[in-house]
Amino acid sequence: MSQFDNRIVLWLKERWLVVLVGVVALAIALIAVRVNLRFWSLDTIGTDTYYSWIEGRRINDGRNPYERVLHGDMEENNKYATYFPLFYEASALVQKLGIRQYQAWIDFWRYIFLGCNIAVGLTLCAILFSRRTWALALLAMPFWYFNRWTMNASATVALDFIPIFLMILSLGLFERYRKTSLILFGVSLAIKQIAIFLAPLYLVWEYQQTRSFKKTIIAGLWIVLVPLLASIPFLFWHAEGFFKSIAFSATRTALNHFGAESIDSILNLNGLVARIPFLIMLCGVYFIAWQKAVGRFGSAMLVMAMFIAFNSILFQHYPAWLMPLLPLAVGEWMDPIKEPPK
Repeated sequence: MSQFDNRIVLWLKERWLVVLVGVVALAIALIAVRVNLRFWSLDTIGTDTYYSWIEGRRINDGRNPYERVLHGDMEENNKYATYFPLFYEASALVQKLGIRQYQAWIDFWRYIFLGCNIAVGLTLCAILFSRRTWALALLAMPFWYFNRWTMNASATVALDFIPIFLMILSLGLFERYRKTSLILFGVSLAIKQIAIFLAPLYLVWEYQQTRSFKKTIIAGLWIVLVPLLASIPFLFWHAEGFFKSIAFSATRTALNHFGAESIDSILNLNGLVARIPFLIMLCGVYFIAWQKAVGRFGSAMLVMAMFIAFNSILFQHYPAWLMPLLPLAVGEWMDPIKEPPK
């Protein structure tokens, strides 16, 4: 056996677990791709992503997507543009580049959404494997890919896969690559701000690490950088429409896709007052995070759990945001599994 062959054998002996987990992870990811391709023939007219295509078309036609809310009552929804504008701008750009018809446009984005979906599973595996919880690392992948909420988001061609991936990547990088983590989280918010209630946690974690109010404020600025830059054209275009559109989710009438009423709906609370139970629960999570009674992944998981359990609005794609945080929180609470003897 040559010296080169000896080096390969030695490397495999030292890294056999890495190789095994990598091979199994790749196989799971390929199966997930195969399963997700089954959804590509489904009709997606009327989905949130379809209306993002419409908002992109409005921008290219010189119409402000955020102005329509001014003709409503801030309670009843009329498919308003309620997200920060980065995806609307990306939608407009893709159409500007020649992919104008909806079917061609959605076919383009399907590849992006699928790539981010697969990347979430691989990122979960990498984060958990780095904590030496290798069995959980492999279990997390099929849990993410094949749970009903992820599958439903894929079937309805939800754009949420992009911001979910950025959120998970941001959480995983926070310890070692702080600035990159904060910017990635900001990009996630700029696309779809479902995870906005994690923002106070980032500031808590920053202060716990640095004990500096100045650095904590700077961290907050890094988070808002991309959402602010993406929003500047619309702030100059029509600031009132922009702010009311973004605030609409906080004032709209309670609505959910599951028939299970939230506590504010049961108590007949409306408007901003209806959000008080949710905000109380959030403050409880922020407090225990401040007390370090729960870790980074656990506190993020609890925030998203409170969002799903207490927010007045609950749509079918919301639970998908919680799913990747569950195995991360479990991995954080577990004692690391010892490496097998070499």
